[in-house]
Amino acid sequence: MRCGIALGSNIEDRMAHLREARSAVEMLHGCGAVLCSPVYETEPVDCEPGTATYLNTVVEIEYDGQPVVLLAALQKIEAQLGRPSKRPRNAPRTMDLDILYMGNLTLSNEVIVIPHPRLHLRRFVLEPLAAIRPDLILPGQEASVSQLCAQLAPEPVVTLYAAKW
Repeated sequence: MRCGIALGSNIEDRMAHLREARSAVEMLHGCGAVLCSPVYETEPVDCEPGTATYLNTVVEIEYDGQPVVLLAALQKIEAQLGRPSKRPRNAPRTMDLDILYMGNLTLSNEVIVIPHPRLHLRRFVLEPLAAIRPDLILPGQEASVSQLCAQLAPEPVVTLYAAKW
């Protein structure tokens, strides 16, 4: 099934972290064709004052495994890129990987929630996703990704950082 994954980084060499994470995601067992959005720079959301700006992007893969297996693989990639498993909420990070959706699956338990519960509210995720899947209607939504994006307030500003990476 088609799976959307958000990638974000706001410390050290942000672009290098995004490239390494994308390569690692592409190497996952069962991962098929990859769509990759441009990279956008955004102000941090719900973070401590003075937190550095983020680079954000979205990749969509074909994945034939279980959601918890994908989540574990993404957490392993985060750890390999220097993200500690225990950290304060919304702390700066070398890499943040979030499963946004997995086809039409809806799942909510103590380990994982799919689709991502705040996806439809986050411009820094919807803008990149709209660049690759503007007409996608996410589970639980009636509007397309591009329509959801258009409904959001203009803040925080999301700026194109790199069209090709």
